[in-house]
Amino acid sequence: MMRYVLVYGGLAGAIVISVLCASFALELPNHTSSLWFGYLVMLVALSLIFVGVKRYRDVECGGVIRFGRALGLGLGIAALAGVVYVIGWELYLAMTGWDFMAEYGASIVQGMRAKGASAAAIAAKTEELRGYAEMYRNPVYRTAMTFAEIFPVGLVVAFVSAAVLRNPRMLPARA
Repeated sequence: MMRYVLVYGGLAGAIVISVLCASFALELPNHTSSLWFGYLVMLVALSLIFVGVKRYRDVECGGVIRFGRALGLGLGIAALAGVVYVIGWELYLAMTGWDFMAEYGASIVQGMRAKGASAAAIAAKTEELRGYAEMYRNPVYRTAMTFAEIFPVGLVVAFVSAAVLRNPRMLPARA
């Protein structure tokens, strides 16, 4: 089972971090569109959980897998994908020297100004974002937040995959 976790989890994490770093390097128009794009990339890459669980069910288990075992494999793949994503993000930040939170905060404030927010609301949001930026400088907080971005998506995909693939009639193994 560990081989499936390593292959599919490593591949999913590498796909997510590669595509997201490339999108940041190419400077997507704003952080709102990159947020949606990022979660879409995560969902597509983490569909490898389904592929990995199905392959394990078909090759190693003779076409039958219990929900718990399928969920465990899916969570393992999701966890490794999250670890690869965190490591990739930390390397990207270290190599580029990019102050992500400063740019993100500036984008939020700029959006508020464009929508005609009051000076008091902008000042309050700026102070709030300053606090987040300070917390983000802490590597423990930053890695936990980065992992928390991707793992819930993997959790959902793992549950759906386990629920669907526990039925041996669903996408049966080919003879």
